[in-house]
Amino acid sequence: MTQTRIHPETGQVLRRDARVQTVSVGSMSREVEVPGWYPEDDGDSIHSGAELQALDLAYLELRAAYAARVKAVRKKLGLTQEEAGRIIGGGRRAFQKYESGTTSPSEAAVGLIEILDRHPEELETLRHLRRLSSRDSIRQPSTPVGKKGASAKGVRSPAVAA
Repeated sequence: MTQTRIHPETGQVLRRDARVQTVSVGSMSREVEVPGWYPEDDGDSIHSGAELQALDLAYLELRAAYAARVKAVRKKLGLTQEEAGRIIGGGRRAFQKYESGTTSPSEAAVGLIEILDRHPEELETLRHLRRLSSRDSIRQPSTPVGKKGASAKGVRSPAVAA
């Protein structure tokens, strides 16, 4: 006999079941069977804390595993944490946080980490692009577009004054 109950907010009939849910961190994922009360469609389900423990444990394990992967890729590339943060993105302290598992890298950073793991020769391309990008940000004109002859504060530049 199937156990049922009514969802307290939606009024849907829920059935006792276990469904597979995917947990992802970085480029790693794991499927976990999660027991609970589920509707016929993909609506809201109800779970106890104990039922969610396997999901929480899988997330913590993946977070630690991906942190170790990030460190291994960085070391394979011969980068310091600071260099990796500058080249791959996230800033000076980003890789310290990624490798300790306190913060997960952005999707963009994950993509670059995975590409560089498979194609380490592209590190030089990325270094070159980062150098060009930092030079562009230094050379940005202080004159707003459409304000010829005026600085950002609205004062005429001596070189432009007639």
